[in-house]
This record gives sequence, C-alpha cells and structure tokens, in this order.
Amino acid sequence: MAELAAVTTGRFWLDDSQIAYERWGRAGDPPLILLHGILLDSGINRGLARKMVREGYEVVLLDFFGHGRSDRSSDPKDHRADFYAEQVLAVMDHLGFNKAVIGGVSLGCIVSLHVAHKAPERVQAMLLEMPVMEWSAPWAIIMLGPLLVSSRYLPFLQGPFARWLAKRPRPRNEVAASVINTLSMTPSHMAAVLHGVLVGSIVPTEQQRQKLTMPTLIIAHARDRLHEFQDAYVLHQELSQSRLLKANSILELRLKPQRLWPQISQFLQDVKPGKKRTAGRRKSV
Repeated sequence: MAELAAVTTGRFWLDDSQIAYERWGRAGDPPLILLHGILLDSGINRGLARKMVREGYEVVLLDFFGHGRSDRSSDPKDHRADFYAEQVLAVMDHLGFNKAVIGGVSLGCIVSLHVAHKAPERVQAMLLEMPVMEWSAPWAIIMLGPLLVSSRYLPFLQGPFARWLAKRPRPRNEVAASVINTLSMTPSHMAAVLHGVLVGSIVPTEQQRQKLTMPTLIIAHARDRLHEFQDAYVLHQELSQSRLLKANSILELRLKPQRLWPQISQFLQDVKPGKKRTAGRRKSV
C-alpha cells in the first residue's frame, strides 16, 4: 500500500544554506509539495500528507529556510515569501520534478501563489488553505507585531522559556509538536522570520494573480481575522479555474477532516496528470 511506504528525509544546498524536506509515498507517483505556515514546520502537514499518499500522490513536505530542520538566519532580508518560493522550485529541481501540485496553509498558501507566478508552467494545480492577502494584512500586523517586538527587543524574557521548552519531549500529536517547536525557536530567529515576511512581498499583485489559470482549490473559513474570508473569496473570483471550499474552523481540516476530505479527494483526482478537465469550471461549496 502506498500509505505504508517509507518516509525519507533529505537536505539540499541552495546558495550557502541547506534546506530540509520529507518525502512521503512512492517515487514515481504524481508529486505534490505541501508547505507549512509561518514559524511552523513540516509536522503541521504530516496528517494531510498521509491522506494525499492514499490518493496516489508522492508528497514532499518542505521546511522553509529558518524553519524546522532547515538552516537558520537572524537576518530579516533572508525571509520573504518570494524567496521561499525559490526554495520550492529548488526542491523540485533537486528531486527531478518538472511539474507538481503546489499547496500550503497560510504562509504556505501565499508562497504557492508566488511559485505559480514565477513558474506557472511548473504548477499542475494549487491547493490553497487560508490565504493571507490585502484584507488580512492589517490583522497580520496587529496579531504578529507584538510577537515580533517581544522576540526582537525582549529576548531576555522569551529566551529562557524557549530554551526550557526546546529540551522537553514532544507529544505524539504532530500538530501540537509543530506548535511547540515554534515556541522553542531562538528569539533572534523568530524575529528575523516575522520581520522579513511582514516587510517583504507578501503576495503577488491582483494583476499577477488574475493571470494564473491552473486548477485551484481554496479552503477558507469565516472566523479568523488573520486569514480573512474576504481574501479567499476575492482570490476565488480572480482565479478562473478555482473552487472555494468553506471550512467551519481553522482546525477542522486537521482535527475533523471527514466533511471536507471528500471534496479535496475529488479535486486531487481531477487534477492528476492525464485527467481530462472541463474548462471554465468554478464553484463554491
């Protein structure tokens, strides 16, 4: 069974840094690259990776530079969503993928959009969970700004707790372990990621997004200021080949995916290479 295939881990060089990834499923199946949110790591997506392997995909979980097992930097200039997109294209080159389904949550979602803008010919389809765009940007500053200030200017308060937490054993729940890994980050590294992402190019422009024609499934919900539903709706209107799927909460897909998964499964089957698609389809479910 594909879902029982061994998980392999690897690292590759990009300029002077090493980027880490996990590879799930069978080599040779259609590739799908799944990206994590800001300050998180691959653990947040492992449950979804297992499900996607059962759909017949080989799934790659990438740790962006500054996250997870990838190398780190305290320089904000190293951390931008468009720079992370270059890392996605680099892991595709490293693994020999000419084309792949690209997707992710929050930061991973907007990095996917940057990948699609930079190299649309290499994106089979997109799976976008909780986009952060123009309507969400003020809330991102309001909600992440205090964490940036604390990690940048009050490391003597945050640092001891992070070092203590880094030594604690991780729970078996992979989502919880990923969150604990985030809280264990060195304050200077956390500050660099937040600073770089918030002042960099957060998302491609409206005109650039409107040119994207690959099939896209957008997952959003209405009760999260950091990921405003209006952004997901606007993106759905901009992308001519998109579907909009409404989740009940930020945790539904990872904790209780039963309602959402049949529609995600159908999308993944529809966009597999060689599958005949109907042009111009767009719907909200």
